[in-house]
Amino acid sequence: MSLLEVRGLRTEIATRTGRVRPVDDVSFSLEAGETLGLVGESGSGKTMTGMSLIRLLPPGGAVVGGSVRFDGVELTELDDAGIRRLRGNEIAMVSQDPMTSLNPTRTIGSQLREAYRIHTGASRPAADARAVEVLHLVGMPRPRERLGAYPHQLSGGMRQRVMIALGLVCEPKLLIADEPTTALDVSIQAQILELLDDLKARLSMAVLLVTHDLGVIAGHADRVAVMYGGRVVEEATTPALFGDARHRYSEALFESMPTLDLDPEADLATIPGIPPRLVGLGPGCRFAPRCRFAQDDCRTLDPVLDEVAPGHAHACFHPREGGAAEPTGRTLRQRPERPDRERAAPVAELFEVHKRFALRSDRLFGPARRVHAVSGVSLVVNAGETLGIVGESGCGKTTIGRMLVGLEGPTEGAVSFEGRTFTGMSKREFRERRRDVQMMFQDSAAALDPRMTVEALVAEPMAAQGVGSRAERRAVVAELLEAVGLGADSGARYAHEFSGGQRQRIAMARALALRPRIIVADEPVSALDVSVQAQILNLMRSLQDRYGLTYVVISHDLSLLKYLADRIGVMYLGKLVELGTSEEVYRAPRHPYTAGLIASIPVPDPARERRTASAPLGGELPSAVDPPSGCRFRTRCPRATEVCAVQTPPLAPADDLHAVACHHPLTGSDPVAPELELEPAQRTGPA
Repeated sequence: MSLLEVRGLRTEIATRTGRVRPVDDVSFSLEAGETLGLVGESGSGKTMTGMSLIRLLPPGGAVVGGSVRFDGVELTELDDAGIRRLRGNEIAMVSQDPMTSLNPTRTIGSQLREAYRIHTGASRPAADARAVEVLHLVGMPRPRERLGAYPHQLSGGMRQRVMIALGLVCEPKLLIADEPTTALDVSIQAQILELLDDLKARLSMAVLLVTHDLGVIAGHADRVAVMYGGRVVEEATTPALFGDARHRYSEALFESMPTLDLDPEADLATIPGIPPRLVGLGPGCRFAPRCRFAQDDCRTLDPVLDEVAPGHAHACFHPREGGAAEPTGRTLRQRPERPDRERAAPVAELFEVHKRFALRSDRLFGPARRVHAVSGVSLVVNAGETLGIVGESGCGKTTIGRMLVGLEGPTEGAVSFEGRTFTGMSKREFRERRRDVQMMFQDSAAALDPRMTVEALVAEPMAAQGVGSRAERRAVVAELLEAVGLGADSGARYAHEFSGGQRQRIAMARALALRPRIIVADEPVSALDVSVQAQILNLMRSLQDRYGLTYVVISHDLSLLKYLADRIGVMYLGKLVELGTSEEVYRAPRHPYTAGLIASIPVPDPARERRTASAPLGGELPSAVDPPSGCRFRTRCPRATEVCAVQTPPLAPADDLHAVACHHPLTGSDPVAPELELEPAQRTGPA
């Protein structure tokens, strides 16, 4: 008998607009020690499926049908006290955002102790010992010291480890991991996923992995259930799904993924339209309104989940045939010929920029401390190009972006725009220059005022700068909303009435309102589904050609930058360690850190992911308060020698369009090949 058996599960949520059914007749099973991946766009029902299992539903939500049997116990028949005894003890959940799940007013230790004592009745000393043990289990550095830390004092990767520790403190039989790595850097993501795999094997724990990242699924799931419109539309083993996807929605998801082998001069394939609202739906395939293969029977009949091969089932009237992939049916429009960006005039420059932030002392009357966010970075942004800046959280890439738009001033050095430094401008000149440099923030929901209509949000920059009359501004807003694909009638609505991808389009329209020369986009698609990512990336490329924009794109997603950027700068702990054309950086990385980042990218290929399962970049990012001497990457670098500890490598040209800051740069084309490592005799420096 399976550890978890779900049959015909249905969940409803009462809302003002009707009863929403986010989970509708869902069935699957899960064995001990197995990982089942739930994949699909936002709104497909995958998170609600996980929440329904342990009855953590929003107000008005309830399981209205079906069966959930866990280890022989029917969960739908348990009372509230019974499900509470099970929840956190035998079934645990790792939530998507640890900052909203962890209590900011309590230490990590108190939260771990509480979870353990509630379920086991253990003493305070025993709970302390278990908290240290489980933090050590999840790879937390100096676990005993972390017990007294608050969530905001930890990095994103460390907070995610705390969430996993909370889930594992009672050694559950089933772990529900809801997007556990969505907002993490590729290096930390690889470490967290490797950790989950290791714990699953050690504890014989079943894992329900909820994610929209097909690369994560490829390397870490045994079987996959694809969800759309509250239903499972395809289920198969991971190799079978990736090698022979049958449902047209599964096929469309794979087509939308930005991968390293895509042609950067062609638009990404997209899925038209948006997922259904799941209120009052009639018969018919729920994907039919977006499917290019839909026929009359798809719109009038409900397809059922039929097994087409052992362990492989789909619900599609007109599935993709096995064997070779069919043409996408989408027009991959070739973009206009791009200007020669290597010869383009610089539009913005950074000259030996440093940025330090003051911190309170960690003890009474102690010396002041400073965060070295950016340390001696020089950079040129050429007109009409897309410059990508990549690195782990805490490397200083967002601070660089904020200095480019004038939201932060450098502690040392200078930032110039078209030959004039910001510090040499009067307040009036600086205010006028800000028209030419705009920023798209990472979290569009937090950046857009919820009290203002979309029309007012897009018009606000023009009103602040005194540009145009009210009628002229209204006309510009209508034009921009059409340009970003929302339609002029969207102006009367509020930002919260739109999806994440639509809010990102609003943010783009707002950034374009003053006709800027440069747009700095900070993680523009980090929290979006692959299908919505493709739409936003295509939009950014088309608007760049239409308005002659220059982009500075800040991201931890290297696949995105490989597709979008002309040049890429790699940052590590406040330093620029590599700079070159997109093709050169990915084809032949020169810095070991860049090679490690590239090797960490999840690839939608189960065979490749399982061959390179271990995280290429180990360890945590050192503190920016007290960075290492010499090369800052030396504490994590397998090639470090004594010279790396005493001399800071300068950013020196490796060839005409490629520069690297490394005492022992890579020379081969394979970033993970053994021949790229130094001989053991040469590795005498610090590890």
